[in-house]
Amino acid sequence: MKKINGFFIIITLALWGSHAFTETVPIYTYRVINAYPYDAEAFTQGLVFADGYLYEGTGIKGASTLRKAKLETGGLVQIHRLPKQFFGEGVTIYQNKIIQLTWRSRMGFVYDRQSLRLVRRFRYPTEGWGITHDGKRLIMSDGTATLYFFDPETFKQIGHIQVCDAKGPVTMLNELEYIRGEIYANVWKKNYIARITPQTGTVLGWIDLGGLCRWNGVLNGIAYDAEHDRLFVTGKLWPYIYEIKLIPQKQ
Repeated sequence: MKKINGFFIIITLALWGSHAFTETVPIYTYRVINAYPYDAEAFTQGLVFADGYLYEGTGIKGASTLRKAKLETGGLVQIHRLPKQFFGEGVTIYQNKIIQLTWRSRMGFVYDRQSLRLVRRFRYPTEGWGITHDGKRLIMSDGTATLYFFDPETFKQIGHIQVCDAKGPVTMLNELEYIRGEIYANVWKKNYIARITPQTGTVLGWIDLGGLCRWNGVLNGIAYDAEHDRLFVTGKLWPYIYEIKLIPQKQ
């Protein structure tokens, strides 16, 4: 048991549900470095770290938002509320824009990065789940095993990959984050993150976060601080954002 920021958390490294993993790729557990308080009423659908702040997209029709918050306290700095008919989904920051998806409306929103002012809408042909980018292409998930690539200026589809491990397609891909040449993807209602090569869609490794999920619920939220090499994870209605360090599991 370890005390972090005034409270105790049990760090569980046992592989819960390890039958879901393949034996041909690395499996990672984790160590909690910090736990930052957050809004436990936020239905997290997308998470990004930039400029020293967390940018989050939340879901639920009638209550979906785009928000900017302080990492250390979880305090809101800015908030934009989506029209009530939309169920907000993943977010990413590309240059001076914030891009947010919606679930079944096939409608995306583009905001000014500084003001969160809506500047454009765009459409896409599938459901919207998670979104990230590799510096040149937007990468989007729709709850299947397919990841789609879009031009970040025209929002036209320019490619796709099928995500697979040794057992076949990996479906229910959700929140995404591009980290050091890999795509990290939450798998909806599972306690792990897939590490995916964007060239072929092959799963390179699994990150088991079962210990955190036991305490908090459904996992959904990945953010990366490239400047300081910090990885953050959270979930739907979680009261904390966790900074974690990955630990290879001996096989």
